[in-house]
Amino acid sequence: MRVARTFSTLILLLSLIGCAGRSAPVAEQAASGPLRDEPETVTPAEPSAPLVATTRHDRFWVPPLFASEEDEVHYYISRLADRGFIDVYGGGEHPRVWYIAAERLGQIGEPAIPLLVALLDTRDEYELMLALYALQLATQDPRSMARTGGDYVRLTTTLDASANAENREIARQWWARHGHYWQ
Repeated sequence: MRVARTFSTLILLLSLIGCAGRSAPVAEQAASGPLRDEPETVTPAEPSAPLVATTRHDRFWVPPLFASEEDEVHYYISRLADRGFIDVYGGGEHPRVWYIAAERLGQIGEPAIPLLVALLDTRDEYELMLALYALQLATQDPRSMARTGGDYVRLTTTLDASANAENREIARQWWARHGHYWQ
């Protein structure tokens, strides 16, 4: 009788452990190779301010409690000015910077537009550059394009802080034409 209870308990524990499955980081690690904690050096966009990529763990970490798309937008808006929140692709000969927050806000699309427009007044040139880039991407969301008749923010030059003033004006003009849809 005691052996049967012990055996039943053991079977129950093994089935519970089997149902738990692998955690996401382990599954990601298996798919993408070992996690590295050392930062990758990136060719800086501005010579005076070198960029350093986040660690692989940071790049794939997403806050677990996004209750809504709005929460996700707020998170990535808060990371726009973070010069280390980037990834690098293209290999050693042709490294390219992937601006994680801007790209993600662009993918989210329409829900990010009002907060990106609010950042047009920032004094941080790097943050402004990324906000403008994200706004160009976000305004190409099909939901936004349907509202605006296909009009989106068309920047002259992307990801170049020297074009910020001209691009800011383009974004403000777009908002003057279409901002009423989000107010």
